[in-house]
Amino acid sequence: MIKAELFERSAVRCIEKATNGGLKAGELGLLTSKKGLGKTSVLVQFGLDDLFKDKQVFHVSFEQQSSYMITWYQDIFSEIAKKKNISNVSELLNEVVEKRVILNFNQDAVGLPQVVKTVKALAESGIKADSIIVDGVDFSKVSANDVKSVADYAKENNISVWFSASSDSDVISDILSNELEPLFACVLHLAQKTDAVELQALKLPGDSKETLSVRLDSKTLLMTEK
Repeated sequence: MIKAELFERSAVRCIEKATNGGLKAGELGLLTSKKGLGKTSVLVQFGLDDLFKDKQVFHVSFEQQSSYMITWYQDIFSEIAKKKNISNVSELLNEVVEKRVILNFNQDAVGLPQVVKTVKALAESGIKADSIIVDGVDFSKVSANDVKSVADYAKENNISVWFSASSDSDVISDILSNELEPLFACVLHLAQKTDAVELQALKLPGDSKETLSVRLDSKTLLMTEK
């Protein structure tokens, strides 16, 4: 009951309104920003949102060790719990993260096709992802075929996949090559404004022209509606 309430009141619902229902099964999304603005916090909130729906979430990190990712989930969940006045935080968190798998790779040694192989191997062992997060991708080290291997797997298995990457630019052509851009249904960007970090839409599913009304709380790093 509590998980259902957390899902319904999540700021992710605001994103879904502006993105024609959000990232759908079989689609790829990308979140970008300058380093240190909160990409991981947003992806963790996407991950928790799926976990609240009892989905199996794979969180792949190319930047942070597994222990750091575990801490991210603990901290973000604790902030959500405080906001919603939830008392049994540890008990509920343990229940929520039962369906979370964290994978840590060095992108210089393990590319996206190898990540897909790992995900397939886990599925064959009985742990099948419903959604995947790939955090900290360096697209200068990635080919269109690499991303296509993820896109093909996502479509074949009805899995949504969120990527994140660092970029100082909020121009989509500076972030993705002409080959890569069509593979992503949605591209969002975190931008530092005078008094807040705001989420901007660079590309939305179905070429929607809606404006996002979401920002990050500077203290908790939770997404909130403006």
